[in-house]
Amino acid sequence: MTPFTLEEKEGFTVVGLGTELKSDYTDYAGINKEKNDFWEAVSQDGRLDYLKGIAMNDYIFAVNEAVNNKMMHYAGVMTEAAAPEEARVIQFPKGPYLVVKGEAKTADELNNKLAGVAFGQALPEAKDFAYVGGPNTTALMGERDGLVYGEMWIPVVKK
Repeated sequence: MTPFTLEEKEGFTVVGLGTELKSDYTDYAGINKEKNDFWEAVSQDGRLDYLKGIAMNDYIFAVNEAVNNKMMHYAGVMTEAAAPEEARVIQFPKGPYLVVKGEAKTADELNNKLAGVAFGQALPEAKDFAYVGGPNTTALMGERDGLVYGEMWIPVVKK
């Protein structure tokens, strides 16, 4: 049995800077490379530091969302500051979320690991709940003992 929990969350908003993922949705290696390249770019060009500067907590969000039939991926933060012009304001609904916790050596490794466990194991095992779309996110929460830790949050509905 995959370790996951179902948690009730208040609605929340993430301001994110994003990229369109061009790989086919079944091309996990391609998608992961695109995401890794994106995170490397936002880390190096100052966009991630800018987001951290307007954040209301220490969490960094890696958000996946379908927008206008495009697969989008965002680096984001929770904030009450005005969003920069190129950013997207991403609304997460109030309600139940499937939550998978984990840790890894890098943020990219954590994001890939949590997504694999959440979509490949936890959702199929959560018989009373279903993911019906909408944004999902990995919340990178910090570092301890040389590892990055966080949680994947997927909004679900009761079947």
